[in-house]
Amino acid sequence: AEMAAARLSGTENRLVSLPLSRIRVIMKSSPEVSSINQDALFLTAKATELFVQYLATYSYKHGRGKEKNALTYSDLSHTAEECETFQFLADILPKKILASKYLKMLEKEKQDGEVREDEDEEEEDE
Repeated sequence: AEMAAARLSGTENRLVSLPLSRIRVIMKSSPEVSSINQDALFLTAKATELFVQYLATYSYKHGRGKEKNALTYSDLSHTAEECETFQFLADILPKKILASKYLKMLEKEKQDGEVREDEDEEEEDE
């Protein structure tokens, strides 16, 4: 335990890039979490860091980033959509669409919803 405490006090900045205080706040936001062990906090931070690194590397290798020598948002959203491992991120990394296209989609959904409501009313009349 002494070694863990020493490791976290002075050298934590070199071992983990993410801010531990922010990760603690996120972890505590879960109702099931009452207290957070220092080692659990460190390991969660390190695992998160490695996951983000893996996601970025995978997206870069499988995206168009190599052509431009850059990692783009569309590379990340493509990975979330296409790769089974990352599909749970699809809602967080949606494909970018133009606002006008989005508004048209909303309008269509609204119209479809109204049509369905009308059909329901007709069935009730019979």
